[in-house]
Order: sequence, then C-alpha cells, then structure tokens
Amino acid sequence: MRLVPLVALLPVAAAVFAPTTGVAAPLVIGADGVLCDLTETLAADQAEVQCIVKPGSDPHSLRLRPSERQQLAEADLVLINGYSLTPALDDIDTKATVIRVGEIAVPNHPGNDPHLWHDPKQVIAIGEVVSIKLQGVAEGTASSAITKRQQQASAVLKDLDGWIKAQIQTVPKDQRVLVTSHKSFAPMARRYGIKELPLLDEFTTGGTLRPSSLRSITAAIKASGSKAIFADSLPPSKTMRRISRSSGVPIAPKPLYSEGTAPGRSLVQTATDNVCNFVDAQGGRCDTKAAEELQTRWAAIS
Repeated sequence: MRLVPLVALLPVAAAVFAPTTGVAAPLVIGADGVLCDLTETLAADQAEVQCIVKPGSDPHSLRLRPSERQQLAEADLVLINGYSLTPALDDIDTKATVIRVGEIAVPNHPGNDPHLWHDPKQVIAIGEVVSIKLQGVAEGTASSAITKRQQQASAVLKDLDGWIKAQIQTVPKDQRVLVTSHKSFAPMARRYGIKELPLLDEFTTGGTLRPSSLRSITAAIKASGSKAIFADSLPPSKTMRRISRSSGVPIAPKPLYSEGTAPGRSLVQTATDNVCNFVDAQGGRCDTKAAEELQTRWAAIS
C-alpha cells in the first residue's frame, strides 16, 4: 500500500476543475460517512456541503431517493469514498465529475477494502485529496483557507494516530483480538497490530450460520483469547447472540461503528469511541480525557 504524494495531484486538480465564477457557495456532496464530516470541516462556509449516507446507516445498501438524486444532479463537486463502498453512487447522473477520493489517496489498497478511515494516516491522505478538489471549485482566496484547515486537520489526525497506538498498548498482547461479524476493521488491525476475526466472512457462505459453521466459529473464538465479541449495532443480531451463547464469550456492551460516523459524533469521536470500546472490553485502559481534547481541537478547525 502506498499513499499518493500531495504534489502528484496538483496537475489533475487544475485540469479537471476550473474555478467557478459568481458562485459564493458551490454545492459539494461529501457522500459517505466519515468523508462528509471531513469535507464539511475543510470547506467550512466556503461551500455548501451535503451528505447522502446518514450517520449510522449502511452505505453498502444505500438506495437513492428522488431528492438525493436531485442533489447529485445539481452538485458542483461529488466526493465519494470509492472501492465500491456505496454501489448506488457508482453510476449517477450529475453535471459534476465524481471523485473516488479513497482510490486516489490510497491506491492499490489490500483487497480493495473500502473502510480506509479506520487508519488515521489514510484519512490524512484522503484529506489532502479533498482539499485539492475543494480548491478547484471554490472562489478566489478560499484556497489558502482550505489549505490551512487541511493542515490543522492533518495535525489532529496525526495525534489521533499516536493516541490510538497508546491505547492499544494497554491491552495485553494475547487479547489484542477484534472479533466482529464482518471484515470492516482491517486497516485498523494492520496499523495497530490487532488480530481481526470476522466471523461470518471467514466461517460462513453468504452469512448463513450452519451447525458446522457455528462449531468452527466457537472454536476460533475460544482459541483467539478475546474477552468480547463486538457487534456493529445494539441490540445485537440473533446470529451474534447465538454465537455468543455457543462460545461463552459475551457481546461487548457498546457497538463498534464500522461503516461511517456514529449518530451525532464526528469522525474523531467515532474513532476514539470505537477504540475505547475495544480497549475497555479487552482489558486495557482508555484515556478519555485525551480523546476529548482531540475532539475539541477538531471542532475548533476554522
């Protein structure tokens, strides 16, 4: 995996987007999850940013409503994650160029996994692409302000990365195991030395839990050393409850948000919430005060 250098994108931005004239606030779609919060943060009041995938929603199963199709049709810039996170947005009718931000920022990503934002270093790379694309549609002097916000955001994300490393280190090594239903946290697992065990993806076909699958899953969980099973929503599904009963390993009291931001939470808050939920359930200690300080800095970007 390699991240695209910022300078490599500049000719592309200049070629694809000519600055608009007479439009104080271009309409920008930051379509999915974390990308929308990042776009809103970098754009501030120099663009009207609208989201398509709402917090807590599943981007994979998005179905566009007529009002959302109208938003997309009228947009000056459409930013999507890419790597087929939102299949409904792969072929849309819009006057704007659709930018698959993640595919530009993190090309040749292992397995083409769309869940890039679980590694803050990759979010920094995504932010650089978003910044350039916003400057392409913003008015005159807005470029320097967008660049300033992107630098502030990168600084927070760099410190978020360090904070996550420190929290993971508090978990005993043999308990740094993330047992989930689906493979959604691979970037986080690779970045921080966590073993990911996506039960339904590894041990079932099409998510169907047969007796033989349940036996294999139960054995894998018991051998993993994990103290908890992590659901992506509460109450957990019937399948996850069945797996918990069979393995004797409880479902963590709080969910992990794998598909974007949690309702009412920023990308930084969602990341720190996920990490604290994992760390606390696996026997570590989470520095919530430092997490709150990161969010305060994120919210102050201007």
